[in-house]
Amino acid sequence: MQFIPQSIPDVFVIEPKVHGDHRGYFIETFRQDMLEEALGYKVNFVQDNESKSSKGVLRGLHFQLAPHAQSKLVRVIDGRVLDVAVDIRRGSPTFGQHVAVELSGENKKQMFVPRGFAHGFIVLTETATFAYKVDNYYSPECDRGLAFDDAELNIDWLLAKDSLSLSEKDTKQPSLAELETCFDYKVNYYD
Repeated sequence: MQFIPQSIPDVFVIEPKVHGDHRGYFIETFRQDMLEEALGYKVNFVQDNESKSSKGVLRGLHFQLAPHAQSKLVRVIDGRVLDVAVDIRRGSPTFGQHVAVELSGENKKQMFVPRGFAHGFIVLTETATFAYKVDNYYSPECDRGLAFDDAELNIDWLLAKDSLSLSEKDTKQPSLAELETCFDYKVNYYD
């Protein structure tokens, strides 16, 4: 596996080694030891999630507050998505900036989204199966979101806004400027 730091150094794209021949392929999709070595800290994933969505479905931007903040290790099993992580750690030199990476069943790339980031994705193919690990359980009282179309974030979701399919919740999220609670860049949320 290759761990590639992104424009925000705390976010990594992971490219697994694909072993393929006429029978198909084999990949290791997760190695705890290699991930922790690349990150420089321990992550303990506690749950795997999977969703299937149609073209134009945009899920996000979501995050959970401490003490239930979550890191995510995301990948696409089938189809293609644009995956986005937004830095919402006040005081961070990259606060409000984002990383956007195309993940697909074909390229097998994964993205590690650390605590302190809002996360979302949009489906670019007819359907996509999206899978991810989290290091904390879902907590309704800590569940928060950020407006996907906040002009300050300047995210190009690659599809026309009128073709998007969103949950009611995702149409009512605050902008970055309106966000009352964020993370603090100087706090270690992994202790």
